[in-house]
Amino acid sequence: MTAPKELRVSKDRKMLTITFPDRQPYELSAEFLRVVSPSAEVQGHSPEQRITVPGKRNVAIMSIDPVGNYAIRIAFDDMHDTGIFSWSYLEELGRDKDERWNAYLAELAEKGLSRG
Repeated sequence: MTAPKELRVSKDRKMLTITFPDRQPYELSAEFLRVVSPSAEVQGHSPEQRITVPGKRNVAIMSIDPVGNYAIRIAFDDMHDTGIFSWSYLEELGRDKDERWNAYLAELAEKGLSRG
């Protein structure tokens, strides 16, 4: 996967716009990125260990740092900063955003949790 040609954080720090070459930009909210973080804290070490992260409606992006030539590390204002988002994972999130978001909302409802 090639690197995006642009990463832009909105002024309110609640949205990341990612533009890959020859693709339409993807707009991914900070909340969405936080709850699908590829970190072990969220994903666990197997699918059975993955957790549903509630209460992140108002989370914001504090910083974005490059990780080599293949990824970024996003630090959120809730102090979560261990997820390394590869270019391919970000492209997958942009492509499958609606499906993943709806699955997240269904998980929250099923577990009696809220976005906060």
